Amino acid sequence: MEKIINGKKLLLLRGDITELAVDAIVNAANAHLQLGGGVAGAIRTRGGPGIQQECNRIGPIEVGEAVVTGGGSLKASYVIHAVGPVNGEGDEERKLRNAILNSLERATQKGVGSIAFPAISTGIFGFPKQSCARIMFNAVWEFLSTRKTSIEEVIVCLWSEQDLALFEKILVEEGQLWENSGQPH
Repeated sequence: MEKIINGKKLLLLRGDITELAVDAIVNAANAHLQLGGGVAGAIRTRGGPGIQQECNRIGPIEVGEAVVTGGGSLKASYVIHAVGPVNGEGDEERKLRNAILNSLERATQKGVGSIAFPAISTGIFGFPKQSCARIMFNAVWEFLSTRKTSIEEVIVCLWSEQDLALFEKILVEEGQLWENSGQPH
């Protein structure tokens, strides 16, 4: 499924984010930038030890921030490490929104044309997937609608069919709201 926002593409797909041939992939990182399990573990395994070595020189960072490393042996040139909130820590929606906006900003600074996001904070951090989808879509809509950027394509890459179906449903709902109001909500 896709939506066009200000001439740029927002695309949903199911798959392995580490296999995508995009300019940058986003890692759902922890504040210490340690590549443990989930998306981060797959990035470590497929991208090689150089990514963790770069993270060790950069981290730790604050929740809501994002930093860039090389992509190692991934197809992506860059990995953008975005620290999302742990469910229950407080102010999670603002922190997740900031992580997404900061990722898009770092991508723009690197001249990235295509970027892929996982469902940040919905794994071990326990953030509700439905809320994640709404926040992600509205942050992407806001960024692509209001900022000058090199980004032409934003992909949200989901691991399961169930997650893809949920995100598609929410994208339809949010897209209708954008079209009716002209603004994210």
